Amino acid sequence: MKLTLKTARILVRLIEGETLAASLAKSKLMENLIAENIIYRKGKHRKTLSLLSESSLHIYLANQLQINDLRNYILALENEKSSRAEFVKLTTDSKDSKERVFKGFMVNSYNSINTELNQQKLKLEPAVGSFVFIYAYENFKIPTDVTVIGVENAKNFSQIHQQKYLFKALNPLFVSRYPQNQNKDFIRWMQTIPNKYLHFGDFDLAGIGIYLNEYKKYLGEKAGFFVPGNIQKILAENGNRKRYDNQRPTFKQEQIEEEDLKELLRLIHFEKKGLDQEYFI
Repeated sequence: MKLTLKTARILVRLIEGETLAASLAKSKLMENLIAENIIYRKGKHRKTLSLLSESSLHIYLANQLQINDLRNYILALENEKSSRAEFVKLTTDSKDSKERVFKGFMVNSYNSINTELNQQKLKLEPAVGSFVFIYAYENFKIPTDVTVIGVENAKNFSQIHQQKYLFKALNPLFVSRYPQNQNKDFIRWMQTIPNKYLHFGDFDLAGIGIYLNEYKKYLGEKAGFFVPGNIQKILAENGNRKRYDNQRPTFKQEQIEEEDLKELLRLIHFEKKGLDQEYFI
C-alpha cells in the first residue's frame, strides 16, 4: 500500500482541523484509517471526513508505511529531483520502499510451550515483560493442541499474564497484531498449520470489522472470535456509548455465521455501546 501525494495532502488538511468531503479521498488507505477509528466518516448522502486522533495517525503511518514525517514526505514527492537516498530517510522503502526491516511476528505466553524453529527445539517461556519475535516463521512449528490467540491491543498483549483467567480451558499462544505490517506473515503461517485461531479484540463494531476483514476472511472455519460468557453484563455496565456512535456510521454489516459473534453484535446494537479489551486487564 502506497501513500500518494494527493492522499498525503488530504491527511495534512485533516490534521489542520478541516472537515472534508469523503469523495475527495477514496482509497484503500483511507478506508483502513476509517476502520481503525483514526478518521471519522459521517453522513449518509453527503459524507464527510474528520480526524479523530492525530497521534494515532502518525503511529499508523510509521508502523504501516514507515513514514515518520508526513510533511517532509510530501516535500520529497513534490521535488522531482529528490534522490532515492532522500526517500530512504523518510521511509524504509528504497523504491518508495516496500521493503521491511523484519519479517515475522511477536508471540507471548504465560505457559511453557515446546515448539520447533528451523528443526531445532525451542522452549517458549517469555519472562513477564518480554516477548519472542519469530523471524523464520516458515519453519516455526507448535503442538496441535495449542490455540493461537491474536491480541488486537498492544497493552493486552504485553500484560497477558493478568488475563490468564479468561483462557483457563485453553493451551494458548498469543500473537500481537502490532506492528500491523507483520500481519500478513502471521496469516501465511496460520494457513500452513492445523491449529485453531481465536481473535481477542475490542468488543465493538471496529473490533468485529478487524476480525472479519483481517482474519476470518483468510482463515475461514479455523477462526473464531473470543466472547466472554458474561459480556452482556460487562457491556451494559462498562461499555462506551460515544465509541458506538463514532463507529456505527462506518460499520458495514457482513455475513456472519458464528452464533457467538452474531449474539455479540446484537448486544452491541442493543446496548449501543462498545468495550475496549483493556477492561479485562
